[in-house]
Amino acid sequence: MEKNIDIKNKAWRSTTSSLSLPEVHGSITVHTKGSFWKKMSAFIGPGLMVAVGYMDPGNWATDIAGGAKFGYTLLSVILISNLFAMLLQHLSLKLGIATGRDLAQACRDSYSKPVSFILWILAEVAIAACDLAEVIGAAVALNLLFSIPLTYGILITAIDVIFILFLQNKGFRIIEVIVGGLILIILLCFGYEILASQPDFVAVTKGLIPSSQIVTNPEMLYIAIGILGATVMPHNLYLHSSIIQTRKIENTHAAKKSAIKYATIDSTASLFIAFFINAAILIMAAATFHFTGNKEVADITDAYMLLDPILGVKLAGLFFAVALLAAGQNSTLTGTLAGQIVMEGFLNIQLKPWLRRLITRLLAIVPALIVAIIYGDKGTSDLLVLSQVILSLQLSFAVVPLVMFTSDKLKMGEFVNPAYVKYTAWVVTIIIIALNSYLLFDTMF
Repeated sequence: MEKNIDIKNKAWRSTTSSLSLPEVHGSITVHTKGSFWKKMSAFIGPGLMVAVGYMDPGNWATDIAGGAKFGYTLLSVILISNLFAMLLQHLSLKLGIATGRDLAQACRDSYSKPVSFILWILAEVAIAACDLAEVIGAAVALNLLFSIPLTYGILITAIDVIFILFLQNKGFRIIEVIVGGLILIILLCFGYEILASQPDFVAVTKGLIPSSQIVTNPEMLYIAIGILGATVMPHNLYLHSSIIQTRKIENTHAAKKSAIKYATIDSTASLFIAFFINAAILIMAAATFHFTGNKEVADITDAYMLLDPILGVKLAGLFFAVALLAAGQNSTLTGTLAGQIVMEGFLNIQLKPWLRRLITRLLAIVPALIVAIIYGDKGTSDLLVLSQVILSLQLSFAVVPLVMFTSDKLKMGEFVNPAYVKYTAWVVTIIIIALNSYLLFDTMF
């Protein structure tokens, strides 16, 4: 199915583009009249699905290590990372609403076939790497909770995510409700962790203010770069530009302007939730480990094992593992959806939904299974590190096109980035690329 885009023809190599996620495109009614909350209600959901990527298991290890080693000092890094994310996700949703294209389709319609093919391969590798971390995280949680071997945990995670995505046929709102429910579980679990660990809230507040120590202490700088570099997930930029189009937005300037406004509120509020969860992990690690002399805790399993004995409670470890399972499930769900968006957008092929999801799942499951079978727990930990390095390498290939497209008046029309947004976005992009490059170089050499 094709649709015409109202932006000038010479802005794109192709004047038409297939619908993004055609089975649910424009399936959710938008209210154009009524109160603020009535209009807002139609846009609540996509932001939560994007926020999932900012609280995935891949981030947990850096948050735990940062809190255990340096107390609350690196809270400011989590805050800055989320501010960067809020800007880039705003650009992503704006691209989808203004042009009717998701980021993958925009790349396909802007670049030559060889360039688009390379970008597609890089995006697929990044999504597989991200999905790998999420699958392993969920499998580790199943192992901690029920002593299920990692290999079986990986298979269970693959099967249940495909089942949940089949529910998409009943409406995209169902997926959003499931994601929102899992985020609520994570919030409640970490609310308990904060209460149990009894942090010094004055010190926590001070930790939100950047410290010169972060730059002058090489070890602290390394972990800070790890937190910042792993925050913005490339697959989220593809995901957001697509799922925002599940809203039935009229093809008028006023309707699109209103949609961008409400979608940005949803995105920003959801990312504040992600900030709270990431901050809560670091605060819990600081209060529990740093100030009790256990500064070397950096592993998810070690944190789980030590929580109850150190805090003197019985449920801290359990809720920690439940939150990890919910985070892993949520992240694999949205990662699989992003894989579908990337494959369809870059290649312009329409496969049956079950086949797309199966292909996306296998890209993550097969490597995770092989490593778990051959190397066990140690191998999966190394695989988590490798997945973050791959993500760091690929990020610029998603961020740079996004900033370029949204700063192009021919492509965006009246919704082009104002000068202050454009220059801020480029500064953020350069910082992310520089830090990710440093992290990649340091990890490899």
